[in-house]
Amino acid sequence: MTQQNPPGARQLWQLLEPVHATLYYAPEAFAEARALGYGTDERWPSYFAWRAAPLGAASPELVAATFYSFNPAMVRRYVADAWEIASPDAVLRARMTAMDRALRALLGDRLHSAEQREAATLARRAAEAADTSGRPLAAANAALPWPDDDQPHLVLWHAATILREHRGDGHVAALLAHGLDGVEALVSHAAMGAAPEEVFGSRDWSDADWSAARERLTARGWFDPSGALTDQGRASRTAVELLTDDLAAAPWRALGPADTARLAELLMPPVIDIVGAGILPTQSTLGIGLSYT
Repeated sequence: MTQQNPPGARQLWQLLEPVHATLYYAPEAFAEARALGYGTDERWPSYFAWRAAPLGAASPELVAATFYSFNPAMVRRYVADAWEIASPDAVLRARMTAMDRALRALLGDRLHSAEQREAATLARRAAEAADTSGRPLAAANAALPWPDDDQPHLVLWHAATILREHRGDGHVAALLAHGLDGVEALVSHAAMGAAPEEVFGSRDWSDADWSAARERLTARGWFDPSGALTDQGRASRTAVELLTDDLAAAPWRALGPADTARLAELLMPPVIDIVGAGILPTQSTLGIGLSYT
């Protein structure tokens, strides 16, 4: 089944992720979050507000279920009073203002180029082809109004966000299908080389949680007694990623191979601008750059 997927599906995720993730790191976004009343000494108060706001005044339990790999206690700490600080509608307005300001600063003269408009058009076509059934974060973002056509940078960002959450919701389904809870997902991904284990500390699982998850996976044959990933573990974790790719492929099949390749080409310059600005971390828990065959 995965062999029928467009060859650019994983590449497009890797290119669209920096566009979406600008929201969590741009100084303009922290300024907007500060104006709303969120703490900005660390990124998490605004991260949870920005990303969960499309769900409405979501409870910590709902956010933990949809964000999945975060320790629920961490989610509760940041979400419990998030909507008392600012309403979801106010957060949504502020996040679009933040992205307008951030992308104007990052893209400069590229902002209203013909290439930027074409990229926005193609990305929107893909996003509108995404079936959001059973995908709460994708559905919540897809239900929001599209930015005006005269703001192609925001159209692109909104499309990237829908497609990113569409893939993420599918990834949670793939993890569930393979019997991995949130911390087991991180332990196994770290073992695949997605990032050093300390990077995964951002999800706030304790050393005891991490060790217990590794023990559970060892009992399943994913790790050997020395703590090394086994062939079974590597094959099973690879199957998770291939299923994620498969579940994310429909928008790219709808867009077609030629337009998918064209969008990848068009995204390269703005993504280079964004990455080159140095606001994004050099390592993350997502495993961007890993190849699965």
